Amino acid sequence: MRSSAARGLQMASSLPHALPKSLPMTLRMYRRLTTSLVPLAPALIKRRLRQGKEDPARVGERRGLSRDVRPHGPLVWIHGASVGEVLAAAALIERLRDLNLRILLTSGTVTSAAVVARRFPPDVIHQYVPYDSPRYVARFLDHWKPSLALFIESDLWPNLILAGAARRVPMVLINGRMSPRSFPRWRRMHGTISALLSRFDICLAQSKTDAERFAALGGRDVVTTGNLKLDVPAPPADPAKLERLMTMTRGRPIIVAASTHPGEDEMLVAAHRSLVGIFPQLLTVIVPRHPDRGSSIAGMIAASGLKPALRSRDEQLAATTDVYVADTMGELGLFYRLSPIVFMGKSLVGEGGQNPIEAIKLGAAIVHGPNVANFSELYAALDQSGGARQVDTQEALTKQLGLLLAEPSVRDKMQRAGSGVVEQLGGALDRTMAALEPYLMQLRIEMGAANA
Repeated sequence: MRSSAARGLQMASSLPHALPKSLPMTLRMYRRLTTSLVPLAPALIKRRLRQGKEDPARVGERRGLSRDVRPHGPLVWIHGASVGEVLAAAALIERLRDLNLRILLTSGTVTSAAVVARRFPPDVIHQYVPYDSPRYVARFLDHWKPSLALFIESDLWPNLILAGAARRVPMVLINGRMSPRSFPRWRRMHGTISALLSRFDICLAQSKTDAERFAALGGRDVVTTGNLKLDVPAPPADPAKLERLMTMTRGRPIIVAASTHPGEDEMLVAAHRSLVGIFPQLLTVIVPRHPDRGSSIAGMIAASGLKPALRSRDEQLAATTDVYVADTMGELGLFYRLSPIVFMGKSLVGEGGQNPIEAIKLGAAIVHGPNVANFSELYAALDQSGGARQVDTQEALTKQLGLLLAEPSVRDKMQRAGSGVVEQLGGALDRTMAALEPYLMQLRIEMGAANA
């Protein structure tokens, strides 16, 4: 592995950028299509700007243009689709910065860019990933000239991968995940996915199941390293804001519903209406996955006869507030610290579930629905240990929340069990760093030569 890492790094900037002629027909067609659609990019950008999906000051990055200057020396490029993937890389980025390596972090959403601005050091360069057209990708790679590329989970853009491989940039898939839904689809397009996965020097998978799937689809040197999200530190919270919230809610039983999706908010409001007769001071905090839904959620709550307060409007969280809608970004750390009971959204309605690790690290007992395919092994371990409980209906949700409100000893037992599972399943960061060591060693050699 070490020799291939060194060879790849040395050749990254010295070879022509030719693509192999043996690409599958699907990828050749994809390249032609994405090339021909370039004239439509301005219309696409305008539409996404209207939808709030692009930053007007940074739309050039989507076309591979940047106002930022590439820093001198080796540059590690890390790419993740959105917030979850970006946060999964947080501890890894800290380790790489400890080695004095410069980091280029790309993602595709406005929300992830905002999270990077709040949660990461200023020397971590964030760029929006370019649209996957050969022209835009070439601009991006020609400007940044990455020394090593780390792709997180499964955000595999064909032109980006093929162009990186053509430039001999060493590429590693980290925290790799292949969902039960994606796997059979890719098996039917084995030649296409194999042509992409084979461009990665190593594939570091979250689980044994993921590793088997990547290997079956053509991944090279597939290794199970675990889930980096298990090693993510607990999210921060502004001390002054936390103290203010705790003062306003002192003595009240609180339920936090994190990253909810449409349909789940209604279930939580119905649960609140059922439980408030037993727990008269009950406060439910709804943190929608997409903050722009805050106003509509507040309207639904008011229509049900309950009193909402909307955080984005700085509405007062009063003693008479029934449901607090925390429709802001990057404040889950506040609300996880506010309540020992957390419902994880996108699990009763929607698909895939949300990551419960941060809530568990801050002492929560977890309630979730059945749709947790994105974290199936983690939730299975949590449920089996008693660290989390699954509910399948609104009635079951109400019953489970009521039990946890009424029985502190049950909450405490769940919290201990959940923490034990997270600790037992951790260690992915160390295993990932060990797998990357041959590449990092070569980068250190290059830095030493440059500074000599």
